[in-house]
Amino acid sequence: MRSFVCAAVMLAAAAMPALAQAPSPAALKDAVRKDLAPTGKLRAAINFGNPVLAQKGPNGEPRGVSAELAAALAEKLGVPLEYVKFEAAGKVFAALAKGDVDVGFIAIEPARSAQVDFSPPYVIIQGTYMVRKDSPLKDVDDVDRPGITIGVGLASVYDLYLTRTLKHATLVRAKVGGAAAGIPVFLDQHLDAAAGVREPLDAYAKEHPDMRVMPGAFEQIGQAMGTVKGRAAGAAYVRAFIEEMKANGMVADALNRSGQKAPVAPKAM
Repeated sequence: MRSFVCAAVMLAAAAMPALAQAPSPAALKDAVRKDLAPTGKLRAAINFGNPVLAQKGPNGEPRGVSAELAAALAEKLGVPLEYVKFEAAGKVFAALAKGDVDVGFIAIEPARSAQVDFSPPYVIIQGTYMVRKDSPLKDVDDVDRPGITIGVGLASVYDLYLTRTLKHATLVRAKVGGAAAGIPVFLDQHLDAAAGVREPLDAYAKEHPDMRVMPGAFEQIGQAMGTVKGRAAGAAYVRAFIEEMKANGMVADALNRSGQKAPVAPKAM
């Protein structure tokens, strides 16, 4: 663990050109705490809209890999932890962009990077489609055609990605976001496909045999820890923290404890 602290402090130092030539470890640690816990506690946004990352315990408390990462980060910083709960990634992003929270767990997306700094990904999940079993659409490459309609969760990462990449098909947005928020609008409006995260789509199709999930993926989604833009020392510390949590097996163990099969992201280059 000492090597992690040294690496994180060195990255934080590199991100702090305004300090003296050789800032002390104590000064660096204070700068990181100021960036990541400016109110004296770590306010961590948890997105319940993605069940791969977060689940609710018996009393509504956050569980899963994102909750465990937040707790581990707060412990290393030596500050109290406050979970701030959301039901959609778009709302987590908005809270981070405004500085209402200090860290949040959302997918890396170019449209978000102007307002949020991201760690390397810690988990990779797939964006794919669910269709009716008798649909003529067989794979993700079949979907982007004129006249095809797709249900998506508002401001979800796959909404942003498909908005940027689709050339012919039409997106129909739900009023809310979430990993499977495209399903209700797909059903209610008799659309051709529902876009979403593979795991919740698979779970729905398992309970509804008239549906099937496509084997391919239109996007490999890197889930990361986001920090408030411009807090350079804190962002550097979080980057080192996430890499260490992947390397020491913590991320894999947290996924297993929560019953999730998503793969841990590879080491950042």
